[in-house]
Parts: sequence; C-alpha cells; structure tokens
Amino acid sequence: MANHFHAVIAPQANLVAGSGHGYLRTVCDYVHLNPVRARLIRTEAPLQTFGWSSYPDYLQRPGQRPAWLRVDRLLGKLGIARDDAAGRRRLAEAMEERRGKEEPGQWMAVRRGWFFGSASLKEELLERMGGAIGEHHGGEERQATEEQKARRLGSEELRRRGWTEQDLATRRKTDATKVKLAARLRRETGMTLDWLAERLRMGCCHTVANCLKAP
Repeated sequence: MANHFHAVIAPQANLVAGSGHGYLRTVCDYVHLNPVRARLIRTEAPLQTFGWSSYPDYLQRPGQRPAWLRVDRLLGKLGIARDDAAGRRRLAEAMEERRGKEEPGQWMAVRRGWFFGSASLKEELLERMGGAIGEHHGGEERQATEEQKARRLGSEELRRRGWTEQDLATRRKTDATKVKLAARLRRETGMTLDWLAERLRMGCCHTVANCLKAP
C-alpha cells in the first residue's frame, strides 16, 4: 500500500494519494506556490528564482538535480511525456499559469488533516492502522483512527441487532439499545458525547451523559 502514497511537507508531513484524481499535483502546486502566497518573491519574478524551494531543481537537467528528487510523476500529471528541455519549459509555463489562478480558500483541504486523497482510500488506511497508532502520530491521526473504529463498531452492532439507520432515527433518544451502543463506543473508543449523540440520534450530549450515568 505504501506505493500509493507520498509524504509531503505542506507545511507539515501529510500522506498524499499518489495516483489518480490529481491529488499529487494539487499538493505539489501548493508547496511550490508557497513563496507566492507568502510574498517572498516579487510579482514579476519567475517562480524558479526563489532559491529556498525544490521547484527550481525540477527545471534542471536530470544530472544536475538532487538524487532523491523524482519529477516523472508530476510531469506525467501535466501530460509531459519527456524530461527534456521542451518538457521542462512546459512545466515552467504551467506553473506560471497556475500562479495566476490563486484563489482564497482553495488549499483548505491540503492544510487540514493528515491525509489528502479519496475517502475510500482513507478508510482503508485507517483500518490498516488500527491499533498501530504510536506516540509519533499526531492528534488528528489518532482522532481519525478512533472515529473510524467507532463507526465500524457501531455498524457491526447495528447489523448484529438487525437495526438500520432508520431505526436509529425513529427510536426514542433514550432507547435502551442506543444506550448500550453509546456505552460500548464510549468505553472502547473514547468518542465525545457530542459525537455519540449525533451518530446514535440521541439528541444532545446532555442526554447521552445522563443515560450513561443512570444505574
């Protein structure tokens, strides 16, 4: 599964889906255009004149680049088949054009969270992570893993009891089965009372708290 991802500093290390849907190109654009957003480069200066970035190396001949820098994936996303002078010139032109299309708020999905990719791939990754979260993982990763576990346990409980989402919506907020579900999810995942109230259709956090405190 590791081959599907790239680690990108944007500005923190994020997992980025490396194939399909343009995720890799979006994050590369975000990183390479950081100097523009931060006003670290003059409006009339070409993007590659900013030295504190890997972007200028993309425009160098292969032998002049750092050995770790791989450019073929990004060139491919732009439809550039060859890493030659013409191809690198097309890359520079595409980046300058992209530079002129900056819009407020367009990078929100990149800045937020620890993963940038499809929802299905994120779910698969979280399932694999399971209990492997360690001290080196950030709070957002921990929270996402806990929520994924809570949703899975909740779905399993509903299937076991023959319930549907409609049952959650129509049964009373303090239904005994809902309370049992809330107690298990609270005990095994530590999800917040607000989350439990919304997921189990139990009204508000105060209702959940009172139900869980009842003997």
